[in-house]
Amino acid sequence: MVMARSDTPAPLAMHRNLPMLLLRARELMMSRFRPLLTAHGLTEQQWRIIRALHEDGPLEPRQLCTLCTISSPSLAGVLARMEDLGHVTKERFEEDQRRVRVSLTAQSAAIVESMAPLLEAQYRALEQQVGMKVIDDLYVAVDALIKELATAEAREEE
Repeated sequence: MVMARSDTPAPLAMHRNLPMLLLRARELMMSRFRPLLTAHGLTEQQWRIIRALHEDGPLEPRQLCTLCTISSPSLAGVLARMEDLGHVTKERFEEDQRRVRVSLTAQSAAIVESMAPLLEAQYRALEQQVGMKVIDDLYVAVDALIKELATAEAREEE
């Protein structure tokens, strides 16, 4: 007796592909915001850095790596280009010349100010499209996921 083969491949795991779902959600979100960044001559990485510096003030590169999820080698290149474009300044700490503090320039602060109403309009449109409950639930779920995964990672490193 010959067994018929199914045209449907067996699932790799019992769970849906969460990393892929998160990437798809990110891409759908970024498709709303990418045109704004492009219109202001910014890449996604540059915008993440500008936003982090705007929200948290001057930071060291290692802090930017963590906040912006950019690898250290990539960040070095992005910061060099941003400095050349006049988006950021870098200064050494007086007490430790090996350490560098990255700050926004007035030019970048002006970009943030000009983009703020456009970004808010995109968020309002998103809220209308999917509903505030979905947005609020998403913030809660993503914050919880990040917290739990970071806590587990810290425990594993100990």
